[in-house]
Amino acid sequence: MNFVFISPQFPAFFWNFCDRLKKRGVTVLGIGDTPYEQLSAEVKQSLNEYYWVSTMNDYDKVYRAVAFLTFKHGRIDWLESNNEYWLEQDARLRTDFNITTGFRTGDIERCKSKARMKEIYAQAGIPSARQSMVTTPEAAREFIGQVGWPVIVKPEVGVGAIATWKLENDEDLTRFFDGKPDVPYVMEEFIDGDIVSYDAIVNSAGDPLFESMTEWPPSVADIVNQELDLTYYVAAGMPDALRRLGRAAVKAFGAVRRFVHLEFFRLKTAKPGLGDVGDFIGLEVNMRPAGGYTPDMMDYAHGTDVFALWADMVTEDRRVLPESGNDHCCVSAGRRDKYEYVHTEQEIFDRYGKDIVISERVPELNVPQMGNMMYIAHAADDAAAREFIRFVTEKKE
Repeated sequence: MNFVFISPQFPAFFWNFCDRLKKRGVTVLGIGDTPYEQLSAEVKQSLNEYYWVSTMNDYDKVYRAVAFLTFKHGRIDWLESNNEYWLEQDARLRTDFNITTGFRTGDIERCKSKARMKEIYAQAGIPSARQSMVTTPEAAREFIGQVGWPVIVKPEVGVGAIATWKLENDEDLTRFFDGKPDVPYVMEEFIDGDIVSYDAIVNSAGDPLFESMTEWPPSVADIVNQELDLTYYVAAGMPDALRRLGRAAVKAFGAVRRFVHLEFFRLKTAKPGLGDVGDFIGLEVNMRPAGGYTPDMMDYAHGTDVFALWADMVTEDRRVLPESGNDHCCVSAGRRDKYEYVHTEQEIFDRYGKDIVISERVPELNVPQMGNMMYIAHAADDAAAREFIRFVTEKKE
């Protein structure tokens, strides 16, 4: 099997996907924009060959790289980046090279368009917030008249919480339109809820080989825009209601042979037409693994290796790695250099040293979302996870 992995060197831990494939006898061919001599030893060892391009944003260059690797190694069986940024380019490459193991160009709209997502949620019977395309201030005020303040505005096609804002009054609305980026935007009613995700590795039938739940902060947009600390944790288990909705969404969106990250609100306040307190409603679908260190946190929480499980899916279309039965929480708490915290790093290690599994500086590109320093630790349950977050992020007055 020939597998082209797009950008195996970034994010930094993605070499693990390549490593597990190579250990299963797959010929792993990397394409990236980092010169070979600058690749880490782990990346180099995880690949059979690496093709450097000066920029990944030039489709012709990446196309030529795939063409060369096809000429040298034969037909490409898989092509994947596991990265939302390259989702459309991956699909275009699969289409142009007739690679059938993944989304192709015609499949992308339902995975990237927030308006299209709403239609598919409705078809699957999954409730979601009301939404309107942002056209004029007058049309926006008419929609707000129906749903009330506040509202959320975000790019109709976008990654994460980039350029997403909460508007609380007419002054905010005027300011938004005065500085609105020149891209299509949608406006949604505000939902008072916690954000949780259904994360899964699914086979060729869209059935889960692995499932996990993560409890996220109330608003990643606020973390980015207000420079708050990022804190979240992978839960030990998953409510049956979320499991049912997650599986239904996977089927409705036609997700097969991939790692998926599906976001839901868990209502803190009852919302007429959507649900009662504690009910789950659809937020967004992401056809890639959860960001940051979350795949590693899933490993620690569930005593497994999600990279190996993903490779099982690619090579066997089934789960080979057995379940460990050793589930608990894994919690992440970030800090920003600009703040002064109550507890020093030494105090964090004095109290939690035996539980901490990762403590490191965050790559500069990820600082807006994640902060400058990240501490990740085992936690016995939800209460222990929340106490770790409090201790690490408590700030001086």
